[in-house]
Amino acid sequence: MPAIHTLSKLFLETREHTENLCKPLEIEDYVVQPIVDVSPPKWHLGHTSWFFEEFILKPHKPKYQIFNDDFAFVFNSYYENVGKRVLRTDRGNLSRPSVAKVYEYRKHVTNAMKEFLALGVSQEIEEILLIGIHHEKQHQELLITDIKYILGNNPLLPKYNDSFLENPNQDFEQEWIEMDEGIYEIGHNKPAEFCYDNELNRHKVYLQKYKISNKLVTNSEYLEFIEAGGYTDFNLWHAEGLDWVKTNNIKSPMYWHTIDGKWHQYTLQGLRELDLEAPLAHISYYEAFAYAQWKKCRLPTEFEWESAQDTFDWGTRWEWTESAYLPYPGYAKAPGAIGEYNGKFMVNQKVLRGGSVATSEKHTRPTYRNFFQTNLRWQFTGLRLAK
Repeated sequence: MPAIHTLSKLFLETREHTENLCKPLEIEDYVVQPIVDVSPPKWHLGHTSWFFEEFILKPHKPKYQIFNDDFAFVFNSYYENVGKRVLRTDRGNLSRPSVAKVYEYRKHVTNAMKEFLALGVSQEIEEILLIGIHHEKQHQELLITDIKYILGNNPLLPKYNDSFLENPNQDFEQEWIEMDEGIYEIGHNKPAEFCYDNELNRHKVYLQKYKISNKLVTNSEYLEFIEAGGYTDFNLWHAEGLDWVKTNNIKSPMYWHTIDGKWHQYTLQGLRELDLEAPLAHISYYEAFAYAQWKKCRLPTEFEWESAQDTFDWGTRWEWTESAYLPYPGYAKAPGAIGEYNGKFMVNQKVLRGGSVATSEKHTRPTYRNFFQTNLRWQFTGLRLAK
């Protein structure tokens, strides 16, 4: 566990970075919720403050003054142990509290935390603090991807800023990395470093011999799949995936547009011609699976990915795997609300590995297990082939 002064510094850096991410926004952008999976930026700002207030300040800081008694109802996300909350679908209806009031709330919580941490705290509170910091880092990534969805579905396709680099090219040739058959160890094994409970316990898995690509699939490679009729070839798709394609009239990755016969992509810098050499992004598991089938390959399991990850570059796209999101051997949920953080979602989801261009610094590692439903693609999701 890092020393408390190091954690305090990380806490303050994290709080500041969240607010910096919102600086390019206009006031009207803060409250928009186009779909259920996308939360308004204002809600993220409040929720990440509520977490520290609810789990640290209220139970542990003597004489702490709650900023507003209604905010627990407004900014709780899914913690049943804590009490009632605004329905997720209704977050975009929160014209009040105002953006200014939410920033006041953030300042109130941050200042109270600074005072509290300066006095020294127990190891138990340090552990909750570290979860809270990484919880806010998760929401920083969600802020970026939610903002992209909000602006990318505005008819004017406005830009967010000029500096966010979301399409770094892979400047190397594609190769197949050969991995031997054998027993590999999976899971977090560095007690001094942070991890979530779903990365525990470390355990052994047996893997057959396999090959994994050193390179993510690019836009140009996926364009070949589209032009070959990949979205209409039922042989490539799961039945559920094909239903999703037909029901939603899916013909390309999210944010791709054809204009005067040319492919364009909405980016955080606005609409741009499609960068053919950039890693593919914003695809569902269904699309990743179908493309792999078309290439006569497959997606790696999360265990294959983790066992091979030190042989290739990763971190620009969350990579779909063929693994269901399930507990590791010996996994046990923590008691109370903190135990709701991961365990209750271990059903009907696929694991993604690696992190993305939107993942905050000091927040990813080889054992990190992200997870989403198979149809979702508003995150920077891509794929790496295996065979």
